Amino acid sequence: MIYTVTFNPSLDYIVSVGGFKLGLTNRTDSEMLLPGGKGINVSTILNNLGIESTALGFVAGFTGEEIVRRVEALGIRSDFISVADGFSRINVKLKNIDGTEINGMGPGISEEKTEVLLKKLDVMRENDVLVLAGSIPASMPDDMYSRILKRLEGRGIRFVVDATGELLTNVLAYRPFLIKPNNHELGDLFGVKLTQRSEVVPYGKKLQERGARNVLISMAGEGAVLVAEDGGVHEAPAPEGNLVNAVGAGDSMVAGFIAGWMEKKDYRHAFYMGVAAGSASAFSEYLATKGEIMELYERIS
Repeated sequence: MIYTVTFNPSLDYIVSVGGFKLGLTNRTDSEMLLPGGKGINVSTILNNLGIESTALGFVAGFTGEEIVRRVEALGIRSDFISVADGFSRINVKLKNIDGTEINGMGPGISEEKTEVLLKKLDVMRENDVLVLAGSIPASMPDDMYSRILKRLEGRGIRFVVDATGELLTNVLAYRPFLIKPNNHELGDLFGVKLTQRSEVVPYGKKLQERGARNVLISMAGEGAVLVAEDGGVHEAPAPEGNLVNAVGAGDSMVAGFIAGWMEKKDYRHAFYMGVAAGSASAFSEYLATKGEIMELYERIS
């Protein structure tokens, strides 16, 4: 079984506002309301590819209820934990102003509720996959990711971590199966600027030396690189297409890689499935369908 954890899920209110002007009343041209959060996005793409997962995380208030409803309406198994403090966040994303978002805070998570999550994860067994993705609420300890991996260490679970800064570096000692920094995040870890695919390879290997088994580096328009556990290095340019919505593209890459690995246990295939899924979502209004992913896979592989 695959388990994804989204510590701070959201309702994503994605809008297009033509001629947006500060200080004036603006009206939307289009709008979508979707369940958001990196782990939920991973579960959505896995579900689109016909792979079952269980989405875990914390929800609160009326927004939390709507997140659960929408996740389950997609056909995804969920086991969210309800908390009483606050409400799940609403994130506003302006489609036509690239990168412009207003993200909410999310609810407070008590130590008691954190322990509920840990107990839910205790059921994991050998060959299960655990995806930890995204930031954590301010109310949670900074070592939350490493705390989880330490608790589950030695069970043969494949850990997948998509996070930044210390959340990422603190888990390397537990030999995560896959980590997925982008080139900017990778550069920040080592105090360098990385813009070309060839430049990221040595730094991916440095993360392997520190414990990561596979390092998948997304580079937006430059494509992607996989520094694989078997010593292989796989590179791909970004496939041609029109960028429609970059939200969730990185999460889709993670899900595509997991799906490809589970299908063939082959890193090259997993890499191209990751690139195809990430790019297909970037070219779509929402997260990509299986048909969109496989069409792109055939083109790039």
